[in-house]
Amino acid sequence: MKRRINALTLYLILSFATSFLFWLIFTIDAVYHVTVVELTPFQLVIVGTILEATTFVGEIPTGVLADVKSRRLSIVIGYAVMGVGFILEGSLPFFWAIALAQVVWGLGYTFTSGATQAWIVDEIGEARAAEAFLRGTQMARLGTLVSIPFSVLLGLVITALPIVAGGALMILLAGFLALTMPEAGFKPTPPEERTTLGMMLKTVRDARGLVRRQPLMLTMLAIAFFGGLYSEGLDRLWTAHVLQNYAIPWLDVLKPVVWFGLIRGLDVLGGIAATEIVRRRLDTRNAVGLARFLMINAGLTVAALAGFALVRDFWVALALFWVVGMLRTVADPLYTAWFNQRIDDSRVRATMFSVSSQMNAIGQVVGGPAVGAVGNRSIRAALVVSALLLSPVLPLYGAARRKGEKP
Repeated sequence: MKRRINALTLYLILSFATSFLFWLIFTIDAVYHVTVVELTPFQLVIVGTILEATTFVGEIPTGVLADVKSRRLSIVIGYAVMGVGFILEGSLPFFWAIALAQVVWGLGYTFTSGATQAWIVDEIGEARAAEAFLRGTQMARLGTLVSIPFSVLLGLVITALPIVAGGALMILLAGFLALTMPEAGFKPTPPEERTTLGMMLKTVRDARGLVRRQPLMLTMLAIAFFGGLYSEGLDRLWTAHVLQNYAIPWLDVLKPVVWFGLIRGLDVLGGIAATEIVRRRLDTRNAVGLARFLMINAGLTVAALAGFALVRDFWVALALFWVVGMLRTVADPLYTAWFNQRIDDSRVRATMFSVSSQMNAIGQVVGGPAVGAVGNRSIRAALVVSALLLSPVLPLYGAARRKGEKP
């Protein structure tokens, strides 16, 4: 017998559970790819490129299901499919299996992307949504911190165990949601008004109209593109860089899964602390001030990432990696706030955020293979290239800042 749970309560449970399961997997996922599957730097980046391409292609078709049929159904399908993908990834330690798994779980993710936020707004109303998102973020951070020790403990038994366990738990989560998730506020869009082709054409028209009115949007979208261009190399190669280019202290005592659990845990804590400091000190309503801060942040990220690639001392490299992590954690919500301030038409707000995300994904798809090819010769060189790929955002932020007032 189905028993529905209060929508806000379930949203908070889902925020915690999603973050817990993702970080149960991702804390040791890269270690598994490097030490067990023994992927080359090029293969590591190609895996990420496949994932990004899958999510880019899948976003609109899966969004149709969420809007036409059911948000709940889309979310349930998403977690079940993601679970299958992660089980495949952890069960078969071969490149082809890892690549196929990215397609499967990436497609599953697109069923939940957007549908979860739309569902909770439908259920509790737009007025209460901001508070729900804030509390959901807090629960997600808690889920991340709680999951890391479990990931390490399972990884000490078998490196792939956290990945398989996380996948299995995602399937159980899908079943739990199917039985308990309410959907009283959903009003389906008639299928004849929501076709994939129609959505894509409308997105193009709306985006073109806004950009025509506000040319600065092109600059902001270019920043999103370069953000994706540099990030794939860093995200996919930093673990291999640490394992292959440094003599990690006490490696015979603390296994790689323990080391990377500690690194991830401190990275999360550093990001939380940095975000809180910036939240207290920066006026996020000042668009010019945000552009200036983001330009400084990007410059520091370029320098810290290049340093992480080139320094020879393990502890200095680790400190620089944490600096990069804190800078990225702070930059993401501030860029979102800055981008949002430049959109003068609420009717195209979601469209422009979608376009920005797609520009970032295109950057990752374009930049990933090139950086991976460099990484096959030298991971240090690949990370330096990644830093250089971010550097064009500095003059772009400068140009945006000089514009001064909102166009």
